[in-house]
Amino acid sequence: MGGGQLISVHPEELTFEVELEKPAYCNLKIVNNSEHHVAFKVKTTSPKKYFVRPNTSVVQPWDSCTITVTLQAQQEYPPDMQCKDKFLVQSTKVPPTIEFDEIPPDTFIKDEEKVIEECKLRVVFVTPKSRNANFEGESGIISATKLAMGSSDVLALQRLREERDSILQQNKMLQRELELLERRRSRRSDEGFSLTFAAFVGFIGLFIGFILNFALSSHSTA
Repeated sequence: MGGGQLISVHPEELTFEVELEKPAYCNLKIVNNSEHHVAFKVKTTSPKKYFVRPNTSVVQPWDSCTITVTLQAQQEYPPDMQCKDKFLVQSTKVPPTIEFDEIPPDTFIKDEEKVIEECKLRVVFVTPKSRNANFEGESGIISATKLAMGSSDVLALQRLREERDSILQQNKMLQRELELLERRRSRRSDEGFSLTFAAFVGFIGLFIGFILNFALSSHSTA
């Protein structure tokens, strides 16, 4: 953010995505930070290369104005894509009675009774190729991350299935042993053996199997 006490200018530099034989555009936002009506004027060191609309206007108190700066179609790229063009935004307080399109010519002429603030902006040229390369690089990183996450999910799912199968197998064995013990108990009363313990072991197996099945189904749904 650039500017002074009266206004703020966003952004601090003008960035143009340059393609040969095509115009490029950049927006500037002028924000009035005061309780006064503020007039502004936009100047550039290369007036033949740019169109600025509006290049002068009045911003009401605490209000804002958006400026569109158009870079005319270029026939060749500058050396190393370096641009030496500069912009200057001047601002000063004006009476509320001044109309937007009737700003007096001497409004931005400095004198002892008038305070004119100035904000300087530089110009940056970029190419679509460099911007696309950055985007493709970021996309590649994101894709690789997604692929890695997918592989880890597959491994985790496989481990869950193996653990589920193992627990189910153990549960079946416990059920068979429990049935065998019940048959033996029906044939003879063995006070030295506690069937409650066997039932408890079987219940633990069933509970673990239920937990693993629930975790596996939730993981597959996600």
